[in-house]
Amino acid sequence: MPTASERHRRLLPVVVAATVVLADQLTKWWALEALAGGRVINLVWTLRLNLTSNTGFAFSLGGGFGPLIAVVVIAVIGVLVWHGRTISSRTGAVAVGLLLGGALSNLGDRAFRGDGFLSGAVVDFIDLQWWPIFNLADAAVVIGVALFLVSSLRAAEP
Repeated sequence: MPTASERHRRLLPVVVAATVVLADQLTKWWALEALAGGRVINLVWTLRLNLTSNTGFAFSLGGGFGPLIAVVVIAVIGVLVWHGRTISSRTGAVAVGLLLGGALSNLGDRAFRGDGFLSGAVVDFIDLQWWPIFNLADAAVVIGVALFLVSSLRAAEP
């Protein structure tokens, strides 16, 4: 029978993933409403909010390959769920949750923001003007990868 600590580590990725999906979808909903018609909101320095959509993957590469990208993302989600069962650290559990949440939220865009099977576009709106436009799910994935690497390096230490 799992201990309370083990149950908590198994629940933590689920809670983190759900939080990422909720925050990402709420901010995308806001962006679609507030930035419609080409409105741009300048915040500070080069940071601005600028609505766009992405039918490709990272850095808008692979436009038009949405269904193929979605299938790959589904496979990655499966691997994360499988691997997440063996995570023993809190950092690793948070990393898996961030990766799952980001992947699921962007997959939701592909599933529900298009006309065909997984052919929708991901909503992006955070524009640094010197980096491709992204969203909270993308940020969660990047942070999740970094935390996953930290967690893996710590686990490998003697």
